[in-house]
Amino acid sequence: MDTIHLIDIEAAINHWRARQPAVDGAALTPAVAALAEVYAQMVFHRQDEADARGMPAPARDAWLAWYATTPDTPCIAICSTSQGDAVCKGCGRTEDEVQHWPGMSPFAKRAVWRRITSEHSAWRFNRYAERAQAARGERATAHGPVLLLFL
Repeated sequence: MDTIHLIDIEAAINHWRARQPAVDGAALTPAVAALAEVYAQMVFHRQDEADARGMPAPARDAWLAWYATTPDTPCIAICSTSQGDAVCKGCGRTEDEVQHWPGMSPFAKRAVWRRITSEHSAWRFNRYAERAQAARGERATAHGPVLLLFL
């Protein structure tokens, strides 16, 4: 089942709020309103994941448009699965995930990103974190990016 995590809904809302601020200061733009409705339902029902197929089309489309702005792969070009490791020391993906990445859905890819980010053990998060962040033009922080949601 393709699911979207609450954290990704928050990130998409923040993306759209920065990209399309409300004009009159109170109204939400269509993308933010669609995502905020899904977010509110998830919070109300104490769910941390939503079925992507059951989401209203405007919310799903807004999420997919946000997803298109995120890095596609966690690869840092130091692949140890090609050397026989079951889990890549560089990016934290399993050999199966590395091999099937191009065919995976955006939802499956985000699930892998969430897992490797929470594990925080791959080299992309320690030895090469500063280099990866510099390449993306980000500032290094102790805990990675912080997602803030203000409705």
